[in-house]
Amino acid sequence: MVRTRFAPSPTGYLHIGGLRTALYAYLFAKKNGGKFILRIEDTDQNREVAGAVDIIISALDKAGIHYDEGPIVGGDYGPYVQSQRKEIYLKYAKQLLESGDAYCCFCTKERLAEMHEKGATKYDKHCLHLSKQEVQERIARGEPYVIRQNIPESGSSTYHDEVFGDVTVDFKDLEDNILIKSDGMPTYNFANVIDDHLMGITHCIRGVEYLMSTPKYNLLYDALGWKRPVYIHLQPIMRDSQHKLSKRDGDAGFEDFLRKGFLPHAIVNYIALLGWNPKNNREKMSMDELVESFSIEGLQKSSSIFDETKMRWLNSLYVKEMSAEDFHAAAVTYYDEYYPNKAIDYKYLSELLQSRVEVLSDIKERAAFLDAFDDFDVELFVNKKWKTTIDMARELIDDCITATDAEDMNAALEQLAIDKGLKKGQVLWIHRIALTGAAATPGGGAEMVKLFGKTEAMRRLNAVKKILTA
Repeated sequence: MVRTRFAPSPTGYLHIGGLRTALYAYLFAKKNGGKFILRIEDTDQNREVAGAVDIIISALDKAGIHYDEGPIVGGDYGPYVQSQRKEIYLKYAKQLLESGDAYCCFCTKERLAEMHEKGATKYDKHCLHLSKQEVQERIARGEPYVIRQNIPESGSSTYHDEVFGDVTVDFKDLEDNILIKSDGMPTYNFANVIDDHLMGITHCIRGVEYLMSTPKYNLLYDALGWKRPVYIHLQPIMRDSQHKLSKRDGDAGFEDFLRKGFLPHAIVNYIALLGWNPKNNREKMSMDELVESFSIEGLQKSSSIFDETKMRWLNSLYVKEMSAEDFHAAAVTYYDEYYPNKAIDYKYLSELLQSRVEVLSDIKERAAFLDAFDDFDVELFVNKKWKTTIDMARELIDDCITATDAEDMNAALEQLAIDKGLKKGQVLWIHRIALTGAAATPGGGAEMVKLFGKTEAMRRLNAVKKILTA
């Protein structure tokens, strides 16, 4: 059975790049009738952020990426949190020590720093040559030590990656990385190998930054007599041609985009296309359609640039497909925050806005006219397209008030334009600006009257009349 995993570190919010890795692992597993596993790699306790595990699990749930095994849901290969597996790693580290594929290192931070100051680019295997007796004596004295992997000093390793093909790395370019730290906790370089094997991971999907270090992991698989997984390395998501999408450059977390008003699946749909081309060239796909279409053959060797404008467009398609009830339920949050206690029909406002927003946070700007009237700028009446002026507004406002009170308001406004020898747009512009005090609204004057109600509409028009005649 195909078994894939997503193994994030609980060091903060779920990055868009991490979400895409999880998504591809999920899609591949589901496409092949397999299992998707969540494993928390919390071996670096100093960098762990309180509550990050809950944030990651919540983000995956919102994204519709549901894991089959992992924290909370459990499974047959747990525990699924690395800090709870310490004794397991020590068992296999001792096995590597006995076979000579690892060794104890007692070098102090000062020696390592001095070594690098002198130009060393990697560890010099100094402690590899200690006798077994000396090692035992130093351990007995309580000297702190780490366990390092013993990388061959010559030769090379070649393995196959499903995206990049055959990859060859010279052993001389690899360092004897630490497997077990002085506190007894494993490093990523060791724990990911042990866990992937023991949890039956068949396909390892991860970032391209591990492409050249994978031979180190293969040496561990070989030393322990284990079968290597299939490797699938992914190019990063870029902010531009030179820089990866990073929190240092701005919002890059899944939750960041939710706060911006993007819908969860719109985000998932968009990032699925960053580094993968479906054979049908479709852009808008449900999760089931993504599963059905996904294939390793569609993964790209080149990196993809994140385009928030494109994601906004895709999100707008999902917004337009929402039911009126669901859109209103989402919009109410923005009304309550920015425009509370307004005596208007918010449900009708949602009807006006739904086709006019790309992301939900656009509601704040699109509904700004609700407050704009309180600071009315009569210069808004001036419009070059409709050739309207403040003087024209002053002359027409009484007639606009009368038209607003008519049963068929649009017909009355159109007749007003005919009677005055004006274009329809000139009258409609003045009427709408007088009602809202805003250059842009999600509907014309008739819709605004319906939104505010006749009493409030008349109050606004009469208030503008006083402003214009003052």
